[in-house]
Amino acid sequence: MSRLTQAIDSWPAVIQCTFWVLISGTLMVVQLGIVRLIANDIGIFEIVFFRALFSCLFIAPLIMSNPTVLLRPNRPGIMTLCGSLAFLAGVFLYFAAKHMPIADITAIHFSRPIFAAILAAIVLKEAIKGARAIAIIGGFIGAAIIIRPGMVEFNVGIFFVFGVVCVQTWNPINRRLLSQSEHPDTVAVWTQLVVLPLAAIPAFFFWTTPTLELLGWMAAIGLLEMLNQRVLARAYVQGETVVVLALHYTRLPLAAIVGYLMFGEVAEVWIWVGGAVIAAAALHLAQQERKAELAKNADKSDVSPRT
Repeated sequence: MSRLTQAIDSWPAVIQCTFWVLISGTLMVVQLGIVRLIANDIGIFEIVFFRALFSCLFIAPLIMSNPTVLLRPNRPGIMTLCGSLAFLAGVFLYFAAKHMPIADITAIHFSRPIFAAILAAIVLKEAIKGARAIAIIGGFIGAAIIIRPGMVEFNVGIFFVFGVVCVQTWNPINRRLLSQSEHPDTVAVWTQLVVLPLAAIPAFFFWTTPTLELLGWMAAIGLLEMLNQRVLARAYVQGETVVVLALHYTRLPLAAIVGYLMFGEVAEVWIWVGGAVIAAAALHLAQQERKAELAKNADKSDVSPRT
């Protein structure tokens, strides 16, 4: 393993970033595939509960190696909020996986950066114009192409996907705040520790005793989730946010492949068209925001202090 790690570390940063994002995307869509496979046999809340439980078991050696850092957050309030939102995102995502093909979920989920622009405009009271307006309009057009309201049978899973998007739009703000005061592994550990009791309460009321086979599948989900969190963190270390965002759109073909191999689902052409429109809108927004940030920083550096 150390030789493999050394080999990966020797790659150029952009290659490392690409590698980790592809691994992350694969882990995520396979996880959704397993949820879709077992969701009719066991409740969603129970799946989320066992995911957190097995994630905690898999990450226990890491906790034992440094309990002082990992179990004592500097900002427990924000940490708890972050974990609570992660719980909601997991529930929404798994309900969506129960009702919708994986490729459809993945394509609609691409709209997250557009929702982030709307949230930023509301919270920061910034005008929605220019690149943000174009991205928002493009995002809604892409979503409409995928959903095609009035043209295809309505799927309740759409509500759950947009629920995931809304929750995951807000949570990165919390994670950025935590990155200033917490160790990255502390966030990963505490997310699961918060999700565990939150999922246990509804799981108790909708409990179905799982078979050994179902426990095995849910252990696999927990392992995939834990690995995904750590892999994605490596991607952000090696690449700029714009690069990571662009590479995230490789999840659509990955989702299409997993959906076909596991369930024989063939993604319709409209999924690809709508996903491409949303991706183009989000990437345009990211590039323009990055240019604006660079220009702002350049203006600051050009201002010399008065003597």
